[in-house]
Parts: sequence; C-alpha cells; structure tokens
Amino acid sequence: MMDTMGRHIIAELWGCNVEKLNDFKFIEKMMVDAALEAGAEIREVAFHKFAPMGVSGVVIISESHLTIHSFPEHGYASIDVYTCGDRIDPKVAADYITKQLEAKTRESVQVPRGMGPVKIDPMKVETFA
Repeated sequence: MMDTMGRHIIAELWGCNVEKLNDFKFIEKMMVDAALEAGAEIREVAFHKFAPMGVSGVVIISESHLTIHSFPEHGYASIDVYTCGDRIDPKVAADYITKQLEAKTRESVQVPRGMGPVKIDPMKVETFA
C-alpha cells in the first residue's frame, strides 16, 4: 500500500541535444511516448513553439501530468512528471525523457504528494556522459 497520493519528480536536464530541444514535433512525441512508457493513460496534449526558440508543453494523463519547458540556447530543459496512485512510476518517464534528449546531467528531486507538510530530499545529481 502506498503512503502518498502521488509522486512528483522535478528535474533539470543539462547538456541536452540542442536540435532536439527546439524540435516541436520531436518534443511532443517524446513526451507522449514517455507517458506511454510509464503505462499512463493520456487524456490531452498541448504544446507551444516559441520564437525564436524553445518548446513548452503538457501531457495530461489520468494519473496527473508531464510537462516540459525547453531552452535550446542553454542546452537545458525543465521537466515535471507527477503521477497519482502507485501504478505508474514517474522515474520511468523521467529516465525516458533524459535519454531521448541526450542530457549529460540531471538534477532532480522527488516530492511525495498528499502527505501534509512536504519534506524534500536533497537534490540528486546524475551524470550521463
């Protein structure tokens, strides 16, 4: 039995593939695929391409959401993967996104949701080079 209503991974992805970060179609498909990889049920998808660069978007899933904001000029993306219940592991989706964007470094925290006062574990840094 789960002791939280949900798990929320907040991650900073550095050293990403710049072309991928600015590719609207790639980002949208990658985020949808990340949700599917984790076994989530997709409800809605909304993405926006900024000028001159960058993509932001959200995949609404029955279990909550995945979001991304890309900053190609910095090789950086911020992502959130929030899942409710214990059926979906948000780390599966976060790992998928990290790999697809070819991130060299990921700094992430996992926040338990629905437990009252939030205790956040210290930032965890992973290097993928």
